[in-house]
Amino acid sequence: MQTLILFSSRYGQTKKIAYYISRVLQEKVECCTQNIENISDINFLQYDRVLIGASIYYGNFHPLLERFINKNYNALNQAISGFFSVNLVARKPEQCTPETNPYTRKFLLRSLWKPDCCAVFAGALRYPSYSCFNRLMIKIIMHMTQGETDSSKPLIEYTNWQQVEYFASNFLNLKKLFGKNYVRI
Repeated sequence: MQTLILFSSRYGQTKKIAYYISRVLQEKVECCTQNIENISDINFLQYDRVLIGASIYYGNFHPLLERFINKNYNALNQAISGFFSVNLVARKPEQCTPETNPYTRKFLLRSLWKPDCCAVFAGALRYPSYSCFNRLMIKIIMHMTQGETDSSKPLIEYTNWQQVEYFASNFLNLKKLFGKNYVRI
């Protein structure tokens, strides 16, 4: 059996986290890591666990993620499954858990999928990758929230890699929960 890791990433940090988790898990299990945009149909029976990671862009997850989950929530609810969200709001300690992160909390409350575990990771700023408009908007948002506004830096990474590794290890050790309440990691 394999573990399936799917991700939805706009500028690459969620992809980077997904592949990092894959490397951690591959010490004990086989992993298949794919961009959710490249998936049409999945035979969930060939996987013993499914992990999905998604980034926030201007307050929303990618609509494709929502469509994928709405289409596959029954299979996801039957599998051992986990979810992680990646966003810049999570760089603040008071907004880095599934209960306190507004985007993740809203998603989990309205989703028909009930993952067994969930985490929120801070993302990264890649100012040079953004269009002029996005760079300006993100600088304004970061200024208002006391974040980094120096757009000459190629990468400003807020991700706590120890937290990611801890989550990966706990995801690997999950047992099927009846009642499908997620475990905050």
